[in-house]
Amino acid sequence: MENAALLKAIIDNAIDGIITIDGRGIVESINPSACKMFLYAPEEVIGNNVSMLMPSPYHEEHDHYIARYQQTRQAHIIGIGREVTGLRKDGTTFPFRLAVSEVQFAERKIYTGFIHDLSREKEAEEQLKDYAAHLEDLVESRTASLKDSVMALERAKEEVSSSLVKEKELGLMKSRFVSMASHEFRTPLSAVQLSASLIEKYAQPYDNENIRKHVAKIKGSVGVLTGILNDFLSLEKLEAGKVDAVCSPFDLVKFAEEITDELQLVAKQNQHIIYQHTGTANMANLDQTLLRHCITNLIGNAIKYSGENTFIEFNTEIGPDECVISIKDNGIGIPETDQKHLFEAFFRAHNTGNISGTGLGLNIVARYAGLMNGRIDFKSEVNKGTSFTITFKIV
Repeated sequence: MENAALLKAIIDNAIDGIITIDGRGIVESINPSACKMFLYAPEEVIGNNVSMLMPSPYHEEHDHYIARYQQTRQAHIIGIGREVTGLRKDGTTFPFRLAVSEVQFAERKIYTGFIHDLSREKEAEEQLKDYAAHLEDLVESRTASLKDSVMALERAKEEVSSSLVKEKELGLMKSRFVSMASHEFRTPLSAVQLSASLIEKYAQPYDNENIRKHVAKIKGSVGVLTGILNDFLSLEKLEAGKVDAVCSPFDLVKFAEEITDELQLVAKQNQHIIYQHTGTANMANLDQTLLRHCITNLIGNAIKYSGENTFIEFNTEIGPDECVISIKDNGIGIPETDQKHLFEAFFRAHNTGNISGTGLGLNIVARYAGLMNGRIDFKSEVNKGTSFTITFKIV
Protein backbone atom coordinates (compact mmCIF):
# COMPACT_ATOMS: atom_id res chain seq x y z
CA MET A 1 0.00 0.00 0.00
CA GLU A 2 2.82 2.40 0.85
CA ASN A 3 4.51 1.75 -2.52
CA ALA A 4 1.23 2.28 -4.35
CA ALA A 5 0.67 5.58 -2.55
CA LEU A 6 4.21 6.69 -3.37
CA LEU A 7 3.75 5.80 -7.05
CA LYS A 8 0.47 7.72 -7.19
CA ALA A 9 2.09 10.78 -5.59
CA ILE A 10 4.93 10.70 -8.13
CA ILE A 11 2.51 10.47 -11.06
CA ASP A 12 0.21 13.18 -9.70
CA ASN A 13 3.11 15.61 -9.17
CA ALA A 14 5.02 14.86 -12.39
CA ILE A 15 5.78 17.89 -14.57
CA ASP A 16 5.11 15.91 -17.77
CA GLY A 17 1.73 14.48 -18.66
CA ILE A 18 1.11 10.75 -18.13
CA ILE A 19 -1.80 8.86 -19.73
CA THR A 20 -2.51 5.12 -19.68
CA ILE A 21 -4.73 3.34 -22.21
CA ASP A 22 -5.79 -0.23 -22.80
CA GLY A 23 -5.34 -2.22 -26.01
CA ARG A 24 -8.43 -0.62 -27.56
CA GLY A 25 -7.20 2.91 -26.96
CA ILE A 26 -9.55 3.62 -24.04
CA VAL A 27 -8.08 6.01 -21.45
CA GLU A 28 -7.76 4.40 -18.03
CA SER A 29 -5.92 7.19 -16.19
CA ILE A 30 -4.64 10.73 -16.75
CA ASN A 31 -2.47 12.77 -14.36
CA PRO A 32 -3.02 16.48 -13.44
CA SER A 33 -0.25 17.74 -15.77
CA ALA A 34 -1.86 16.07 -18.78
CA CYS A 35 -5.28 17.48 -17.78
CA LYS A 36 -3.73 20.96 -17.65
CA MET A 37 -2.16 20.51 -21.10
CA PHE A 38 -5.38 19.34 -22.78
CA LEU A 39 -7.76 21.53 -20.66
CA TYR A 40 -9.90 18.55 -19.65
CA ALA A 41 -11.05 17.27 -16.26
CA PRO A 42 -10.12 13.62 -15.62
CA GLU A 43 -13.73 12.41 -15.81
CA GLU A 44 -14.08 13.96 -19.29
CA VAL A 45 -11.25 11.82 -20.64
CA ILE A 46 -11.24 8.55 -18.68
CA GLY A 47 -13.35 5.93 -20.41
CA ASN A 48 -13.10 7.63 -23.83
CA ASN A 49 -10.87 6.81 -26.77
CA VAL A 50 -7.53 8.60 -26.56
CA SER A 51 -8.05 9.83 -30.13
CA MET A 52 -10.22 12.61 -28.68
CA LEU A 53 -6.92 14.30 -27.77
CA MET A 54 -5.63 14.15 -31.35
CA PRO A 55 -6.32 16.50 -34.28
CA SER A 56 -6.54 15.29 -37.86
CA PRO A 57 -4.85 13.29 -39.33
CA TYR A 58 -3.66 11.73 -36.06
CA HIS A 59 -7.28 11.10 -34.98
CA GLU A 60 -8.10 9.04 -38.06
CA GLU A 61 -4.76 7.23 -37.95
CA HIS A 62 -5.38 6.17 -34.38
CA ASP A 63 -8.81 4.75 -35.32
CA HIS A 64 -7.04 2.72 -38.00
CA TYR A 65 -4.52 1.42 -35.46
CA ILE A 66 -7.33 0.37 -33.09
CA ALA A 67 -9.19 -1.40 -35.91
CA ARG A 68 -6.04 -3.32 -36.80
CA TYR A 69 -5.58 -4.33 -33.17
CA GLN A 70 -9.16 -5.64 -32.95
CA GLN A 71 -8.57 -7.75 -36.06
CA THR A 72 -5.04 -8.97 -35.42
CA ARG A 73 -4.74 -8.46 -31.62
CA GLN A 74 -1.36 -6.84 -32.40
CA ALA A 75 -0.88 -3.32 -31.04
CA HIS A 76 0.73 -0.52 -33.07
CA ILE A 77 2.75 1.72 -30.78
CA ILE A 78 3.94 5.18 -31.81
CA GLY A 79 7.74 5.49 -31.93
CA ILE A 80 9.48 6.56 -28.75
CA GLY A 81 10.44 10.23 -28.60
CA ARG A 82 8.31 11.27 -31.56
CA GLU A 83 7.06 14.85 -31.87
CA VAL A 84 3.28 14.94 -32.36
CA THR A 85 0.41 17.42 -32.05
CA GLY A 86 -2.24 17.44 -29.32
CA LEU A 87 -5.82 18.77 -29.45
CA ARG A 88 -7.07 20.77 -26.48
CA LYS A 89 -10.68 20.94 -25.33
CA ASP A 90 -11.02 24.47 -26.76
CA GLY A 91 -9.98 23.28 -30.21
CA THR A 92 -6.45 24.69 -30.16
CA THR A 93 -3.44 22.49 -30.81
CA PHE A 94 0.06 22.30 -29.33
CA PRO A 95 3.26 20.35 -30.04
CA PHE A 96 4.60 17.74 -27.64
CA ARG A 97 7.15 14.93 -27.52
CA LEU A 98 5.55 11.51 -26.90
CA ALA A 99 7.24 8.44 -25.48
CA VAL A 100 5.16 5.25 -25.13
CA SER A 101 5.88 2.20 -22.97
CA GLU A 102 4.11 -1.16 -22.98
CA VAL A 103 3.45 -2.50 -19.47
CA GLN A 104 2.27 -5.99 -18.47
CA PHE A 105 -0.20 -5.44 -15.65
CA ALA A 106 -2.67 -7.86 -14.00
CA GLU A 107 -2.40 -10.40 -16.83
CA ARG A 108 -3.07 -7.78 -19.52
CA LYS A 109 -1.19 -5.14 -21.41
CA ILE A 110 -1.61 -1.43 -20.89
CA TYR A 111 0.22 1.37 -22.65
CA THR A 112 1.63 4.42 -20.87
CA GLY A 113 2.25 7.66 -22.75
CA PHE A 114 4.67 10.27 -21.39
CA ILE A 115 3.91 13.75 -22.77
CA HIS A 116 6.39 16.65 -22.73
CA ASP A 117 4.89 19.98 -23.86
CA LEU A 118 7.11 21.67 -26.49
CA SER A 119 5.07 24.88 -26.83
CA ARG A 120 7.61 27.15 -25.11
CA GLU A 121 10.57 25.60 -26.92
CA LYS A 122 8.90 26.04 -30.31
CA GLU A 123 7.88 29.62 -29.54
CA ALA A 124 11.43 30.42 -28.42
CA GLU A 125 12.85 28.94 -31.62
CA GLU A 126 10.52 31.03 -33.78
CA GLN A 127 11.23 34.20 -31.80
CA LEU A 128 14.96 33.59 -32.10
CA LYS A 129 14.70 33.11 -35.87
CA ASP A 130 12.57 36.25 -36.24
CA TYR A 131 14.90 38.28 -34.01
CA ALA A 132 18.02 37.12 -35.86
CA ALA A 133 16.42 38.02 -39.20
CA HIS A 134 15.37 41.42 -37.82
CA LEU A 135 18.86 42.17 -36.52
CA GLU A 136 20.44 41.19 -39.83
CA ASP A 137 18.06 43.51 -41.71
CA LEU A 138 18.79 46.29 -39.21
CA VAL A 139 22.56 45.95 -39.59
CA GLU A 140 22.33 45.89 -43.38
CA SER A 141 20.10 48.97 -43.32
CA ARG A 142 22.42 50.88 -40.96
CA THR A 143 25.45 49.81 -42.97
CA ALA A 144 23.94 51.03 -46.23
CA SER A 145 22.86 54.30 -44.59
CA LEU A 146 26.29 54.97 -43.10
CA LYS A 147 28.09 54.09 -46.34
CA ASP A 148 25.80 56.45 -48.26
CA SER A 149 26.54 59.21 -45.74
CA VAL A 150 30.30 58.66 -45.94
CA MET A 151 30.23 58.60 -49.75
CA ALA A 152 28.17 61.79 -49.78
CA LEU A 153 30.68 63.42 -47.42
CA GLU A 154 33.63 62.44 -49.62
CA ARG A 155 31.91 63.78 -52.76
CA ALA A 156 31.19 67.02 -50.93
CA LYS A 157 34.85 67.29 -49.89
CA GLU A 158 36.03 67.00 -53.50
CA GLU A 159 33.52 69.60 -54.71
CA VAL A 160 34.38 72.30 -52.14
CA SER A 161 38.17 71.87 -51.90
CA SER A 162 38.82 74.67 -54.49
CA SER A 163 37.41 77.47 -52.40
CA LEU A 164 37.79 78.73 -48.83
CA VAL A 165 34.07 79.39 -48.62
CA LYS A 166 33.31 75.88 -49.78
CA GLU A 167 35.90 74.55 -47.33
CA LYS A 168 33.97 76.18 -44.51
CA GLU A 169 30.77 74.66 -45.85
CA LEU A 170 32.44 71.26 -45.82
CA GLY A 171 33.50 71.79 -42.20
CA LEU A 172 29.93 72.65 -41.29
CA MET A 173 28.65 69.62 -43.16
CA LYS A 174 31.15 67.36 -41.40
CA SER A 175 30.15 68.77 -38.02
CA ARG A 176 26.51 68.12 -38.74
CA PHE A 177 27.28 64.62 -39.98
CA VAL A 178 29.35 63.75 -36.93
CA SER A 179 26.70 65.14 -34.61
CA MET A 180 24.05 63.09 -36.42
CA ALA A 181 26.23 59.97 -36.43
CA SER A 182 26.93 60.28 -32.71
CA HIS A 183 23.25 60.31 -31.81
CA GLU A 184 21.69 58.27 -34.62
CA PHE A 185 24.22 55.45 -34.96
CA ARG A 186 26.14 54.94 -31.70
CA THR A 187 23.10 53.97 -29.58
CA PRO A 188 21.56 51.59 -32.18
CA LEU A 189 24.95 50.00 -32.83
CA SER A 190 25.42 49.35 -29.12
CA ALA A 191 21.94 47.82 -28.97
CA VAL A 192 22.67 45.60 -31.97
CA GLN A 193 25.99 44.47 -30.45
CA LEU A 194 24.31 43.62 -27.14
CA SER A 195 21.42 41.81 -28.83
CA ALA A 196 23.82 39.78 -30.98
CA SER A 197 25.70 38.70 -27.85
CA LEU A 198 22.42 37.73 -26.14
CA ILE A 199 21.29 35.75 -29.20
CA GLU A 200 24.62 33.92 -29.21
CA LYS A 201 24.14 33.07 -25.53
CA TYR A 202 20.51 31.97 -25.81
CA ALA A 203 21.13 29.99 -29.01
CA GLN A 204 23.86 27.79 -27.50
CA PRO A 205 21.45 24.95 -26.48
CA TYR A 206 20.19 24.67 -30.08
CA ASP A 207 23.72 24.26 -31.55
CA ASN A 208 22.63 25.89 -34.83
CA GLU A 209 25.44 26.65 -37.30
CA ASN A 210 23.31 29.19 -39.21
CA ILE A 211 22.64 31.20 -36.05
CA ARG A 212 26.35 31.24 -35.17
CA LYS A 213 27.23 32.37 -38.70
CA HIS A 214 24.75 35.24 -38.73
CA VAL A 215 25.64 36.36 -35.20
CA ALA A 216 29.31 36.50 -36.24
CA LYS A 217 28.32 38.49 -39.34
CA ILE A 218 26.34 40.94 -37.21
CA LYS A 219 29.19 41.40 -34.73
CA GLY A 220 31.72 41.88 -37.53
CA SER A 221 29.56 44.51 -39.24
CA VAL A 222 28.98 46.34 -35.97
CA GLY A 223 32.73 46.35 -35.30
CA VAL A 224 33.49 47.88 -38.71
CA LEU A 225 30.79 50.52 -38.35
CA THR A 226 31.89 51.37 -34.80
CA GLY A 227 35.48 51.86 -35.99
CA ILE A 228 34.35 54.18 -38.79
CA LEU A 229 32.19 56.17 -36.39
CA ASN A 230 35.00 56.48 -33.83
CA ASP A 231 37.38 57.83 -36.50
CA PHE A 232 34.91 60.54 -37.50
CA LEU A 233 34.22 61.47 -33.89
CA SER A 234 37.96 61.70 -33.12
CA LEU A 235 38.57 63.89 -36.17
CA GLU A 236 35.70 66.21 -35.27
CA LYS A 237 37.01 66.66 -31.70
CA LEU A 238 40.52 67.41 -33.00
CA GLU A 239 39.28 70.00 -35.48
CA ALA A 240 37.08 71.59 -32.83
CA GLY A 241 40.07 71.85 -30.45
CA LYS A 242 38.40 69.61 -27.88
CA VAL A 243 41.35 67.23 -27.42
CA ASP A 244 44.12 68.04 -24.94
CA ALA A 245 47.01 65.86 -23.81
CA VAL A 246 46.85 65.09 -20.09
CA CYS A 247 50.20 63.49 -19.29
CA SER A 248 50.97 61.46 -16.18
CA PRO A 249 53.63 58.90 -15.20
CA PHE A 250 52.88 55.22 -15.92
CA ASP A 251 54.62 51.89 -16.50
CA LEU A 252 55.15 51.79 -20.28
CA VAL A 253 56.13 48.09 -20.33
CA LYS A 254 52.99 46.94 -18.53
CA PHE A 255 50.93 49.28 -20.69
CA ALA A 256 52.42 47.88 -23.91
CA GLU A 257 52.03 44.26 -22.77
CA GLU A 258 48.31 44.81 -22.11
CA ILE A 259 47.81 46.24 -25.60
CA THR A 260 49.76 43.34 -27.12
CA ASP A 261 47.54 40.78 -25.37
CA GLU A 262 44.37 42.58 -26.48
CA LEU A 263 45.35 42.87 -30.14
CA GLN A 264 46.73 39.33 -30.35
CA LEU A 265 43.13 38.17 -29.90
CA VAL A 266 42.06 39.87 -33.15
CA ALA A 267 45.16 38.97 -35.18
CA LYS A 268 44.85 36.75 -38.25
CA GLN A 269 45.63 33.06 -38.18
CA ASN A 270 49.22 32.46 -37.09
CA GLN A 271 49.95 36.19 -36.93
CA HIS A 272 52.13 36.89 -33.91
CA ILE A 273 52.76 40.26 -32.24
CA ILE A 274 56.28 40.22 -30.76
CA TYR A 275 56.79 42.85 -28.05
CA GLN A 276 60.21 43.88 -26.72
CA HIS A 277 61.38 46.71 -24.47
CA THR A 278 64.89 48.15 -24.57
CA GLY A 279 66.56 49.79 -21.59
CA THR A 280 66.25 49.54 -17.83
CA ALA A 281 63.82 52.46 -17.38
CA ASN A 282 60.13 51.70 -17.82
CA MET A 283 58.28 54.83 -16.63
CA ALA A 284 56.89 57.25 -19.24
CA ASN A 285 55.09 60.58 -18.82
CA LEU A 286 52.47 60.71 -21.60
CA ASP A 287 48.70 60.72 -22.11
CA GLN A 288 47.74 57.03 -21.87
CA THR A 289 44.45 57.45 -23.75
CA LEU A 290 46.03 59.19 -26.75
CA LEU A 291 49.02 56.84 -26.74
CA ARG A 292 46.78 53.76 -26.63
CA HIS A 293 44.90 55.05 -29.67
CA CYS A 294 48.16 55.60 -31.56
CA ILE A 295 49.60 52.16 -30.80
CA THR A 296 46.29 50.35 -31.38
CA ASN A 297 45.85 52.03 -34.75
CA LEU A 298 49.38 51.24 -35.95
CA ILE A 299 49.28 47.60 -34.82
CA GLY A 300 45.74 47.29 -36.18
CA ASN A 301 46.99 48.47 -39.59
CA ALA A 302 49.87 46.00 -39.39
CA ILE A 303 47.37 43.19 -38.76
CA LYS A 304 45.06 44.36 -41.53
CA TYR A 305 47.68 44.86 -44.23
CA SER A 306 49.80 41.78 -43.44
CA GLY A 307 48.98 38.19 -44.30
CA GLU A 308 48.59 35.10 -42.17
CA ASN A 309 51.66 33.34 -40.76
CA THR A 310 53.53 36.64 -40.25
CA PHE A 311 55.21 38.50 -37.40
CA ILE A 312 54.54 42.05 -36.21
CA GLU A 313 57.36 43.65 -34.23
CA PHE A 314 56.35 46.03 -31.44
CA ASN A 315 59.23 47.75 -29.62
CA THR A 316 59.50 50.39 -26.92
CA GLU A 317 62.61 52.15 -25.65
CA ILE A 318 63.20 54.76 -22.97
CA GLY A 319 66.55 56.51 -23.20
CA PRO A 320 68.01 59.54 -21.47
CA ASP A 321 66.39 62.04 -23.83
CA GLU A 322 63.71 60.19 -25.81
CA CYS A 323 60.93 57.64 -25.57
CA VAL A 324 60.64 55.67 -28.80
CA ILE A 325 57.80 53.38 -29.90
CA SER A 326 58.02 51.42 -33.15
CA ILE A 327 55.77 48.97 -35.02
CA LYS A 328 57.07 46.99 -37.98
CA ASP A 329 55.30 44.56 -40.32
CA ASN A 330 56.10 42.69 -43.54
CA GLY A 331 52.80 43.43 -45.27
CA ILE A 332 51.81 45.03 -48.59
CA GLY A 333 53.78 48.26 -48.02
CA ILE A 334 52.99 51.77 -49.26
CA PRO A 335 53.67 52.85 -52.87
CA GLU A 336 56.33 55.57 -53.08
CA THR A 337 54.00 57.94 -54.95
CA ASP A 338 51.46 57.73 -52.09
CA GLN A 339 53.86 58.21 -49.20
CA LYS A 340 53.84 62.00 -49.25
CA HIS A 341 50.05 61.99 -48.72
CA LEU A 342 49.99 59.29 -46.05
CA PHE A 343 49.03 61.51 -43.10
CA GLU A 344 46.39 63.49 -44.96
CA ALA A 345 42.76 63.04 -43.85
CA PHE A 346 40.68 60.69 -46.02
CA PHE A 347 43.73 59.52 -48.00
CA ARG A 348 44.23 55.82 -48.70
CA ALA A 349 47.06 54.22 -50.65
CA HIS A 350 46.15 52.86 -54.08
CA ASN A 351 47.14 49.28 -53.26
CA THR A 352 44.69 48.80 -50.36
CA GLY A 353 42.08 47.26 -52.64
CA ASN A 354 38.95 46.09 -50.82
CA ILE A 355 40.53 46.32 -47.35
CA SER A 356 38.20 48.46 -45.23
CA GLY A 357 39.27 51.84 -43.85
CA THR A 358 38.35 55.54 -43.69
CA GLY A 359 41.74 57.10 -44.44
CA LEU A 360 41.59 58.94 -41.11
CA GLY A 361 43.60 56.67 -38.80
CA LEU A 362 47.15 57.88 -39.54
CA ASN A 363 46.01 61.50 -39.66
CA ILE A 364 44.62 61.12 -36.14
CA VAL A 365 47.73 59.26 -34.92
CA ALA A 366 50.02 62.04 -36.20
CA ARG A 367 47.91 64.72 -34.54
CA TYR A 368 47.70 62.84 -31.23
CA ALA A 369 51.48 62.38 -31.26
CA GLY A 370 51.88 66.11 -31.88
CA LEU A 371 49.68 66.94 -28.89
CA MET A 372 52.18 64.99 -26.75
CA ASN A 373 55.18 66.83 -28.34
CA GLY A 374 56.06 63.79 -30.41
CA ARG A 375 56.67 63.10 -34.08
CA ILE A 376 55.91 60.09 -36.29
CA ASP A 377 58.20 58.75 -39.03
CA PHE A 378 57.95 55.74 -41.30
CA LYS A 379 59.77 53.63 -43.85
CA SER A 380 57.98 51.43 -46.35
CA GLU A 381 58.55 49.30 -49.45
CA VAL A 382 55.86 47.65 -51.52
CA ASN A 383 55.41 43.92 -50.71
CA LYS A 384 58.17 44.08 -48.09
CA GLY A 385 56.47 45.90 -45.25
CA THR A 386 56.26 49.12 -43.29
CA SER A 387 57.73 50.41 -40.04
CA PHE A 388 56.36 53.37 -38.04
CA THR A 389 58.27 55.12 -35.28
CA ILE A 390 56.85 57.61 -32.79
CA THR A 391 59.45 59.62 -30.88
CA PHE A 392 58.70 61.68 -27.75
CA LYS A 393 61.15 64.08 -26.17
CA ILE A 394 61.73 63.54 -22.46
CA VAL A 395 61.51 66.90 -20.72
